[in-house]
Amino acid sequence: MSKLLFLSLRQGELAPEIARAEYHDVLNAAGLSEVDVELKILDRVDEEVGSLEAISGIIIGGSSLNVSNAEYSPWQRHISEVLAGVVESGLPVFFVCFGISWLVDHLGGTVGHTHPENSGPTSVALTAAGRHDRLLRGATERFTALTGHTENPDVDSLPEALTVLATGPTCPVQMVRYGDHVWATQFHAEMDAAAMHTRMDFFYNYGYFPAEDYARIVADLPNHDVAWANAILRNFAQYCFDRSPAHAPKV
Repeated sequence: MSKLLFLSLRQGELAPEIARAEYHDVLNAAGLSEVDVELKILDRVDEEVGSLEAISGIIIGGSSLNVSNAEYSPWQRHISEVLAGVVESGLPVFFVCFGISWLVDHLGGTVGHTHPENSGPTSVALTAAGRHDRLLRGATERFTALTGHTENPDVDSLPEALTVLATGPTCPVQMVRYGDHVWATQFHAEMDAAAMHTRMDFFYNYGYFPAEDYARIVADLPNHDVAWANAILRNFAQYCFDRSPAHAPKV
């Protein structure tokens, strides 16, 4: 059966719990079940992706890693090697949050801290290229997504190989495409209000939001419609299954 692979880039005592939460957020956003998506946690330097023979597409979750770290741990170096292999696998790939910084850095661009966004809603605006991208079909010119990050790609030094699909007033690079089947979003396409609340509880002291704003942010989350952001993952899943239709679910 054709299925997707979800890679979790988490390490530490809470890694399994965080990974499962992210995994189920992806399932909910994409309208899929555990039968349709395999979970793999890359939490050790000897943990590999494994065979991709039955995989039709790969979704890579966020991470507390930073591309702009002065030094990389052995685990972060391993993650970079694994991601490079995934990008060159020929399969459709969808990166979330950390992945956009990793992809820009991997292709020779610059990543810094010029446009961080606290946990909560962000405004996403399609570019001309974005209006014609297969994952953004039907999307409104502007839509709301949920986000939270401390580093971001430098818009003035983006690799020529990348196509910017979406921008925004608080972060100028919100979504990119590499080639014709690798995408990355700065925002969390898999998140709804409940998902962000859970993630904020996991990362309460990681600097993604001022602790004194926690209650206000959480109370405000249900006020924001993130259906178009979630639809990107559904479109990605459908694209993957359309390429490998054998026994694939309809999304």
